[in-house]
Amino acid sequence: MNILQKLKETVSSVMPIMAIVLLLSVTIAPLGWALIARFLVGGVLVILGLTVFLLGIDVGIIPIGERSGAALAAKRNLPLLLIVAFAVGFIVTVAEPDVQVLANQVKGISPSVSKWGLILMIAAGVGLFVSLGMLRTVLSFPLNILLLISYAVVFVLAAVTPAEFQGVAFDSGGATTGPMTVPFIMALGVGVAAVRAKTNAQSASSNDDSFGLTGIASIGPIAAVCLYGIIFAHPSAKADVDALIESAEGVEVSAQGLGVFVQLLPEITHEVVSALLPLAIMAAVFQFTLIKMPPVQVIRMVRGFVLSFVGLVVFLTGANGGFMPAGERLGEVLGALAASSSVWAVLLVAIGFAFGAVVVIAEPAVWVLTDQVESVSGGTIKRKVMLVALSAGVATSIGLSMLRVLTGFSLWYVLIPGYALSLILAFFCPKLFTGIAFDSGGVASGTMTSTFILSFTLGASSASGGNPAVDAFGVIALVAMTPLIAIQLLGLVYKARSK
Repeated sequence: MNILQKLKETVSSVMPIMAIVLLLSVTIAPLGWALIARFLVGGVLVILGLTVFLLGIDVGIIPIGERSGAALAAKRNLPLLLIVAFAVGFIVTVAEPDVQVLANQVKGISPSVSKWGLILMIAAGVGLFVSLGMLRTVLSFPLNILLLISYAVVFVLAAVTPAEFQGVAFDSGGATTGPMTVPFIMALGVGVAAVRAKTNAQSASSNDDSFGLTGIASIGPIAAVCLYGIIFAHPSAKADVDALIESAEGVEVSAQGLGVFVQLLPEITHEVVSALLPLAIMAAVFQFTLIKMPPVQVIRMVRGFVLSFVGLVVFLTGANGGFMPAGERLGEVLGALAASSSVWAVLLVAIGFAFGAVVVIAEPAVWVLTDQVESVSGGTIKRKVMLVALSAGVATSIGLSMLRVLTGFSLWYVLIPGYALSLILAFFCPKLFTGIAFDSGGVASGTMTSTFILSFTLGASSASGGNPAVDAFGVIALVAMTPLIAIQLLGLVYKARSK
């Protein structure tokens, strides 16, 4: 993979956000030159780290997923396939940078929550539902029925989950479908579907079944975090939030200066080693027992792991040291203004709307998705139409999130009708588009949403007098919900035009 192409993709993803922040910081929301400097350095590190990380994923990790999926399916051993699918889902989720970022955000708001306890619970949910998705692929079980049953269980669990964990639970479903998890799980699913297609006379059905695995996997962490909230939530969580907000008042977040990046490096390096080591061990076990690649490809795989490690360290250092603090501070400044005047409140919603439009258009994965849909539809569904639909939907989602921060209305007012519409559409939309739609739920909620947008929302909530644990978390969930509706509606358009 050309590193310049990867660099171009990440620059186009990060730079629009940086441009808007800089514009706001020199006009209506001054951040101070020290924090701006940290933000710029953090942005450069995010770009470089994400570029190297994605290159490592392409070089060394995706091939493992494809070969492992094909080899497992060829063995025709269903219990082995399901066990390995669980292990793969669990391990790659632990290594997922977006999950690490989300866990840090939750830990910052509710210190009583165990960061690694939350990560392991999310990983277990992903592993369980990856196994379930594999079972569906093998048995050709209807995707819409499985989605309906799974989301019914999720909403029942969410209804009895403490309010502080409801938004986090649905956010985790979007955060897990990040740059590590999506390529590996999709590669595993493609490998299984490819072998199944060769032995199944109904190849078209097999092609439809090759989509949807990521969408199913993203349901698992929602259920898992709901269970975590029900079983392990502490009554002190709200007190922790209040104490954190009080202690944060008047504190200058840029006091540490650029030295914060050096201070963060040892801790982040240790976390990345802890996250990637299980994946490396799993790859080694697969090499000796399952895929048995030649030495040239093993060297390529090792090089990919090294690149992924370096990239992930640089990315998380930039995100934690400069990108997220600036986003949170910007949210605090604008949130305080919005609390003082209805005009500023409208402006905050408008800024959220603008961030949403820019974020989704800038995501490299969105461009891949729109190209895929244009190809599948034979050019009937144009890329421009897809981009407009996704941009409008995500912009509306983040605008609603800002409105929710200011008014405190329940997350359920949006999620319940949104998911109900998505599941109803799944019974009328072509199967292929339903699979793509639920796979793409995490595409829109990419790295920029998990890092900058969530931090911005947390800052706005705390400054405007809200409860960040309840009012801010949920923004990733709203962004992840949009493609479920947009792409299925386009699928219905494609279906009508085909007739």
